[in-house]
Formats: sequence, C-alpha cells, structure tokens
Amino acid sequence: MTTLLNRAAGPRPPRARARERRERERPQRWFRRLVLTPSLAYLAFFTLLPLVWVGALALFSYSPRREGSGPGGLGGANPFVGLDNFTAMFDTSGANPLADAFRGSLVTTLLFAFLVLPLNLMITLPLAAMIESVARRLRPLFRTLFFMPVLTSAVAVAVIWSYVLNPQFGLANSMLTKVRGVSTVIAWINDPSLVVLGIPVALLAVTAAYLWMDIGYNLVIFIAALQGIPSSVTEAAVLDGANAWQRFRHITLPMLKPTIMLTAVLTMISSFQAFDLFQVMTLGGPDRQTRVLALDIYENAFRFQAMGWAAAESLVLMVLVLAIALIQSRLLRTSWEY
Repeated sequence: MTTLLNRAAGPRPPRARARERRERERPQRWFRRLVLTPSLAYLAFFTLLPLVWVGALALFSYSPRREGSGPGGLGGANPFVGLDNFTAMFDTSGANPLADAFRGSLVTTLLFAFLVLPLNLMITLPLAAMIESVARRLRPLFRTLFFMPVLTSAVAVAVIWSYVLNPQFGLANSMLTKVRGVSTVIAWINDPSLVVLGIPVALLAVTAAYLWMDIGYNLVIFIAALQGIPSSVTEAAVLDGANAWQRFRHITLPMLKPTIMLTAVLTMISSFQAFDLFQVMTLGGPDRQTRVLALDIYENAFRFQAMGWAAAESLVLMVLVLAIALIQSRLLRTSWEY
C-alpha cells in the first residue's frame, strides 16, 4: 500500500532520496568505523608515528647521551644538520668512519641478498616439483618437514648452526674428519682469511643457515602454484611425446613466471632485512665481513648511541625495500600470463 501511495504522489526530490539512502547505510558506516578504527590506530601508532620520528631524527645529529633543548631532546647539543647525514654516507675521503662502515655494510647486504635469491629459487622450485611427483599420501609429510624451520625462532636457528660450525666440536668439522681421516679444525665463522671465489666463508655460512630456515616459505608457495597448473595442459604435452624435462621447461616454468617473480621479490626484501642470524652467529665479524646494514643500524643506534645517523641509515634501507616493492608491482603487472 505504501509503495502505491508513493507512486501516486510522484517522484520524490533528489535530496529526499539521498537522505533515505544515508539512513539505510548508516548502520554499515558505523560497522565499518568500528572494525577499521583499531587497525588504523595500531597502524598510526606503531608504523606512521615511528616513521615520522625516524624522519625527524635523520635530520639531526642526535644522541641520547646529549641533552637537547627542543621537543624530544632535539636542538641544543643535538643540532639540526639537514641532509648532512645522507651526504656524508657517500663521502669516500675516509674522514668519517661511520660512512665507511655504512658503505661496507651496504655492499655486504647486497652480496648476501644476491647470494640468497638465486640459491633459494634453485632449491625450492625443483624441490617443489619433486614433492608434487611423489605419492599423494606422502606430500603432507614432506611439506611439514620442510616448513618446520620457518616456524622456528631465528635465534634458535642461529644457535644450532653456531654449534654445527663450532671449530672444536662442531658437526661440520666432525664430518670432515671422518671423511678425510685427519683432524680438521676450520673456524668457519671466525677466520677472516677463509674466502671462496672472493666471498668470505663466514658470509657463506650465514647464508646456508638463512636458506635452511627460509626455503620452506617459498616451497609452499611453489607447491600451491604447481597445483594450480591445469592438468589438461600437462596431459596434452604427454600425448604429444614431451618428456619430463620438456614439460618442466616449456609448460611449468612459463606458467609459474608470476609466482617466480613474487617469490624473488619477497626473498630479496626479506634478505635485506636479515638481522637475527648475523647478530647471534657472527656479530658482524670476522673483520666486518658479515656486518649487514640492519646490524650496522642496530649497533649505531643502541651501542654507539648515534641515533641520528642510524635513523638516516634506516631511511636508506627503507628506500631500497620500497624500490624493490615497486619493481615487484611492475613485474607482476606486466608478466601475468594466466
């Protein structure tokens, strides 16, 4: 009856319709606000506010040991230096030891990241294909075994590998002794003279520990992607006479290209942020051969109390990670094939 009366009264003005629509949507708006407010407050307090504070500290020569005169202790004994912290990072005159340490840690971080990335992909992709080829009832067992290190604390992993690489009673030297039949004492993470192809053995040792802990994550992603490949495509290739390698090269790899791009970028970002293993296993040694950027930031901020400099370093690291994330978005947008 109400609908008939409304029709008989003619069309309502736009303002009335808009007001009724707002009244209908009011409960939804309040629900969205109720749900989003805690998340936005958490994001603002633990992400945006620290980011703004780091940006402010990077413009000052700030140390908590000195008493400032402005808000947060800035000013006075902690003077405003503008972009001097950033320009000093690339001063190669040797006058600033912090700048030399920064450039060395940046090179080490890049070397570590470009070691981890290809090794991770070369291990996880074939391993995922092998797991998918075994009997269906055994696949959950293999997935669980390889994913368990991901769930393990990085500190625990570092302690385990430190014992494995211990020069006196470590498992690595014990195995070499049994194989070679002679007593072998190799200080894997303590001898700066150990170098393989120009890469310090200590860095390779931490890389091995990092891969052991991290490959399970990409492995699960690749297994899910392999399960998403249509079986009809593989069956057609089998009927055409393609062997296992030809199917992997011409079907599996092209169809996994978006997943490979995703895992590559996520692995690169994670390796740039590596800290725990280096802190526990090597403390940046021997002879700064494993001093990555995250460890350099930590020591400058909390050991040497040069928080202005450490804030500038952290912003540089953030820019590097952001650049990789933008490359990720670009590659995934242009390389999606199915």
